[in-house]
Amino acid sequence: MKYKRILLKLSGESLMGEGAYGISPDMLNQYANEIKQAHDAGCQIAIVIGGGNIFRGLKAASQGLDRVKGDYMGMLATIINSMALQGELEKQGMKTKLFSALSIEPICTEPSRDNMIEALNQGNIVIIGGGTGNPYFTTDTASTLRAIEIGADAILKGTRVDGIYTSDPEKDSSAKKYSSLSFQEALEKQLKVMDLTAFALCQENNLPIYVFDMNTKGNLQKVIMGEHIGTIVK
Repeated sequence: MKYKRILLKLSGESLMGEGAYGISPDMLNQYANEIKQAHDAGCQIAIVIGGGNIFRGLKAASQGLDRVKGDYMGMLATIINSMALQGELEKQGMKTKLFSALSIEPICTEPSRDNMIEALNQGNIVIIGGGTGNPYFTTDTASTLRAIEIGADAILKGTRVDGIYTSDPEKDSSAKKYSSLSFQEALEKQLKVMDLTAFALCQENNLPIYVFDMNTKGNLQKVIMGEHIGTIVK
């Protein structure tokens, strides 16, 4: 196994499936099944999921809502998604532990490095909602912060595209896929792997980012076992 402990970053939009809003039960089931297979193979998994399928603070701010309030509303959306994923994982027989930077008893507790690592070592799938707990930071930054705290081998960024391309492959048929990139190359090519704060944290802490297609069944397990199907930035 190549990756024994990972931070899986999922977008909130990925939970919509074919819908325009909210959570698709089919996508929730599929993602939980993929995570279960990887966990059953022996991988310790922590998860950070965005909230864009429910609410986007930045978009709301552009429409006149106070940015700080909008960001906190977005953090609450990530907790809703985290609870939905937790429920589906538990339905499939998994042990889970839900943490959140916004403490909401009795739903979740505030994350600490020792508590998250202890939960992983006890066989739990750890889910971390609430972003960083502060406005002006994205879930990309939150996932990087948590990955560093738990000593993850890599951030696995599950998307609907099978890696990083020279341009958007959904809009440009001539786009070419990168197999691997250095942090410096990704910066020079202005590739939007993660937001700059998250990217700088990964670079500073030598934390690889692996971008892959999470929507294809079996891909998560392939990645943790070392099969190269996406793009790695390191």
